[in-house]
Amino acid sequence: MNSAATRPASMFQQIGGEEPLRKLVNTFYDIVETDPDGAPVHRLHLLGFGISHLRQAQFEFLCGFFGGPQYYVERMGHSNLRRMHEHVAIGSVEVKSWLTCMERAIDATALDPVLKPRLMHFFTRAAEALRNRD
Repeated sequence: MNSAATRPASMFQQIGGEEPLRKLVNTFYDIVETDPDGAPVHRLHLLGFGISHLRQAQFEFLCGFFGGPQYYVERMGHSNLRRMHEHVAIGSVEVKSWLTCMERAIDATALDPVLKPRLMHFFTRAAEALRNRD
């Protein structure tokens, strides 16, 4: 059996826990709201419930997604990404915009550079799975 001592650290732990993850999320949304590359994602959020609640929701979701506290599931009862986004038309422009903003946020938050490829792998898989139009 794997003991806690031999189990690899979760991505949540490798990131450094809640504070660095919250900084990543806030930096991401700052970029989405102010950078022209974020306009396609920002526009989608303006069509929905707006962007203000998303900072907390994405922080909660990513905590659980990366192996930390399951805040989103505790509050919402699920963490099904497709279900969360099924009402939104997501194509290649939106996927590229989201990933560009997240990559910039990772670069801006001074996370361990070794984590960037793994984070972008996770985020790319998630973003591509949400694509529901061309």
